[in-house]
Amino acid sequence: MKIRSITYFVNPGWPINHKAIEQAGTFLVDAKGAFDQGGYEVQTSRLATIPFPDLLDEWQAGEVLSLAQTLQEAIKSAGFEYLSIGPASPGFPGSYEVIPEVLSRTENVFLSGVIASPQMGISLPAIRACAEVISRAAHISPDGFANLRFAALANVPSGCPFFPAAYLGYENGFGNEKPIFALATEAADLALDAFTSAGGLSEARERLRLSVETQAQELTRIADKVAGRNGVSFAGLDFSLAPFPERARSIGAAIEELGVAAVGLHGSLAGAAFITDALDRAKFRRVGFNGLFIPLLEDVVLATRAAQETLTLNDLLLYSAVCGTGLDTIPLPGDVTVEQLAAILLDVAALSQRLGKPLTARLMPVPGKKAGDSTAFNFTYFANSRVLEVRAKALQKHFLGDDEFRLHRKM
Repeated sequence: MKIRSITYFVNPGWPINHKAIEQAGTFLVDAKGAFDQGGYEVQTSRLATIPFPDLLDEWQAGEVLSLAQTLQEAIKSAGFEYLSIGPASPGFPGSYEVIPEVLSRTENVFLSGVIASPQMGISLPAIRACAEVISRAAHISPDGFANLRFAALANVPSGCPFFPAAYLGYENGFGNEKPIFALATEAADLALDAFTSAGGLSEARERLRLSVETQAQELTRIADKVAGRNGVSFAGLDFSLAPFPERARSIGAAIEELGVAAVGLHGSLAGAAFITDALDRAKFRRVGFNGLFIPLLEDVVLATRAAQETLTLNDLLLYSAVCGTGLDTIPLPGDVTVEQLAAILLDVAALSQRLGKPLTARLMPVPGKKAGDSTAFNFTYFANSRVLEVRAKALQKHFLGDDEFRLHRKM
């Protein structure tokens, strides 16, 4: 198991409060040293701000771009690798429109867009706005890679340490004055190890629960000491069992180790639900999703099953109902339309609202590719696969309106 990210949340102000960024850098040096001494490899360090519409009096493209570029350089000097400036929101309709420009003129800046929230419900205009962002961002580079840095958010609370969903807000007891930090884990190997050595389902679940709790206890012990030394708050852990593109760290391999012949076949949903149930039984300080990441391009087994046409877009959405964090790193045809993307996002938003759980959609149309074509990304965290078929047509009638509507959570 590794720490995928130490994510630091702060209101940097605008113009930037450079002292706050310097303090973040001091914290990071201490935190990385402490976790390294504790035997944990820290893969990345990230900084997330309050939502950019709340930072700026104006959020035209030039102003947001200036914020993003200035902060990108500031956090780099402080030792952080990646920056999230939070989500666009329906309260500021124009905030969605500026995102592609920011993505095209920065390298390490992540953004997101709200499509559903507990307060608002589902926003049809926001869904269309996010679909437009995805469509425009797909053409920033020939491989469509810029969409790695954008996600549509449905009911995602603040404090989640995984990008692009990370931002600092007021809910969950978080304010925007005192910095906090959280840990995102890369822990798919815990599930695979637990299931491989188990003699049955009960033992498999107990092994995973105990493994998560043991790791969480040690991580929290170290984190609390770091927090106390630096005057920040430790918000908690997101144990969503993120994978890495090799079989030993594959959540797809863990599902198959339970007895599913191949992820995508019937039984896979039960496997995903079983893993999340084990996580739910573990006791630790939680923040973020704590569900189950099924990022197609970040998991070698998932990528392989998709390439074999065993695993589909509909399958991945279905699994999100019992366990997941939504649709993540999904390669789509380059000619997918804004209207088709909006239909996919509407399903994600509806599932999130009805089940009362956070979900995201990180969709990656690949220019020039059609369904069934092989992907050719050159990225350490990706395993190449095939472009998935999109079974969607343009929404019609009432779903074409400008409504915001609520779905009561199913009890």
